[in-house]
Amino acid sequence: MDGPRTVQWRRDPATSRTVRTLRSLGGGGLLAAIVLIVFARFFAFTGLTSGQPIVVAIGVALAVTIVALAVSSNPGGSLERVFEPLPISGPESDGIRRVLDAAVGAIAVATYMLVAAGVVGGNAGNFAAAVAIPVAVISLLLSSFLQSVGTLDLDENRLYLHDPEIAIDLEEIDDVSYRTVGDMAVVKLVYAQPDGQYVAGPRRLTTPPEIAREVQGIVRSR
Repeated sequence: MDGPRTVQWRRDPATSRTVRTLRSLGGGGLLAAIVLIVFARFFAFTGLTSGQPIVVAIGVALAVTIVALAVSSNPGGSLERVFEPLPISGPESDGIRRVLDAAVGAIAVATYMLVAAGVVGGNAGNFAAAVAIPVAVISLLLSSFLQSVGTLDLDENRLYLHDPEIAIDLEEIDDVSYRTVGDMAVVKLVYAQPDGQYVAGPRRLTTPPEIAREVQGIVRSR
């Protein structure tokens, strides 16, 4: 007996460079703001003891180390050698990659903020640096919207979204339209309203273009 006909897709930081970049810059931007505040306070404090060059050297060394790990083909192996002499286990590979992405994003955003405030200077520079924070929040929100994991059941005519778990009965959809942007499609769902009753469910979502075409074909072929 044949199994159910399903089509699965996944767009997340592990499979989409766009989602990964947005997540990195978003999380890194917020992290950069916190780090720069702490760094500025510590830098000012060490000025009393002439320790500022040491603080700068440590910061540069950490940044170089993080970038080196990020571009390494096996960052997990490099960190395992660091944790090997310690009586604790090293972090998981997925966790390492997420932390490195956020750290690289923090370095990029912190560099931008320092250049804007230090090189441009004045109110314009401070404003340009401050803009990085709302942009980071928008990047996180956008990465969440663009992230999409799901299954299209061709036998049941149902669309299952994962994380969060949502099931969409395509029999309840009147029409489907979509716009292709790069390697993704922004899908708009128009729900039927039997007896004027509101039907709960997502109105817009992102999928690969082939999934959008398949869903549109199912709905419009009825």
